Amino acid sequence: MENLNVIEKTDEKNFYRAVWRWHFYAGLFVVPFMVILAITGIIYLFKPQLDVLMYRNLIFVEVGQTAFAPADQMKTVETTYPNAKILKFRPNWEAERSSEFDILTADKRDLKIFVNPYTNQVLGELDNKNNLQYYAFEIHGKLMAGRFGEWLIELAVCWGLVLLVSGVYLWFPRGNSRFWGVLMPRLNLRSKRLFWRDLHAVVGFYGVLIVAFMIFTGLPWTDFWGKNVLRSRESYPLANREKPKSIVPMSSLNTSGEKTIPWAVEEMPLSNSDTSHLNHEHHEKADLTAENSSSNSTKPLNLTQILEIAKANNAPADSIIALPQTMDGIYAVTAFPNDPANQTTLHIDQYSGAILTDVRWKDYKLLPKTVETGIALHEGKYFGLANQFLMLFAALVVLILAISGIAMWWSRRPKKRLGAPPMPENFPLWKTAVFIIGVLGILFPFVGISLVCVLLFDYLVLRRIPKLKKVIG
Repeated sequence: MENLNVIEKTDEKNFYRAVWRWHFYAGLFVVPFMVILAITGIIYLFKPQLDVLMYRNLIFVEVGQTAFAPADQMKTVETTYPNAKILKFRPNWEAERSSEFDILTADKRDLKIFVNPYTNQVLGELDNKNNLQYYAFEIHGKLMAGRFGEWLIELAVCWGLVLLVSGVYLWFPRGNSRFWGVLMPRLNLRSKRLFWRDLHAVVGFYGVLIVAFMIFTGLPWTDFWGKNVLRSRESYPLANREKPKSIVPMSSLNTSGEKTIPWAVEEMPLSNSDTSHLNHEHHEKADLTAENSSSNSTKPLNLTQILEIAKANNAPADSIIALPQTMDGIYAVTAFPNDPANQTTLHIDQYSGAILTDVRWKDYKLLPKTVETGIALHEGKYFGLANQFLMLFAALVVLILAISGIAMWWSRRPKKRLGAPPMPENFPLWKTAVFIIGVLGILFPFVGISLVCVLLFDYLVLRRIPKLKKVIG
């Protein structure tokens, strides 16, 4: 019986060392990305406050008696920026705010133009691809490296879950300690390594749930997992309705450096305006009478008319209107407010003003409702300033864990060696490890593939190259 207890303790010790090694590997890869995500996340988290601080003279105006019609404001922008394409319009949803137009100039500049709705004067412009929020957003989601950057971020975020799971196992109290170093850090330690260890373990314990929540609510935006796993059955949220014939998704309307389209409808195809009444030079019909030709207007509705239609259909005041760019294009009205229950998506025929698509919160299934609520919380929008501070706490936890983890490694790192925890020679709990890897591999394919690669490196390469094994561990 005594020998059995010794074997069990040895097995547990070996498993602990194996988990520690995997925790080290995960941290080695994840920490740089987590620091980047935390810092850029904090910047974007306080975007509303930073925008006001940096662009107050563009955002706010003196309230006047009457406002110019949106169509008149658009003409002013067209006059100021000749040959530019007007892409989007956002009305002054609060009396003291300016109107906003997103345009693409003739020299391919992506600009946001601010217009005083009471004087119909252009207040200034903001380069959508050259400002603090744009860089924070692009680095946070893509490392400014396109799709490859998205994959790296997704891989790092998924490995962050490996860090959390292994970290909880390593934190779990062993021996006589149940308070100091477990629930409270020992701050008066002479040993810097133990100080950093306590800080890492205790902060990790109190922050594990909020960090896990932050990771899971960020995954829907990822390129592979978000698109292929979560959206597999949610490409169109309306049941028993015909999909639009277009193959252009709503995500194509997202603004540079900012998400303006709700996640739930990003994969939904854009509708098309009815162009059957239009007269084309090479498609004139011999039997077309003057009466018929005059009954169908070839002139699109203007921005003022579209805004009135949107208001009549209860679109939120801060909705963004994407303008049609082709003959069969539509006006796409979208609202991505702080409360996801007020999300609205309208497709309006540019000629007749008919509502072609109308998607609201009630049309979402359970999955998109859950995801949208998570996204609102993740971005600190759902319940105001308190939500922002909650996610700030999560970001600070990530930074503390990263800094303390690096400090722990640096204090124990052997000279001229990486200092990875040694892998047990005989590892009897391999079935448990394989099971964990299998589950992670199924839920998060990027993690599964990378885990197999690391295992092969650990068992097939390191064991056969003594010098490399010495350097690493």
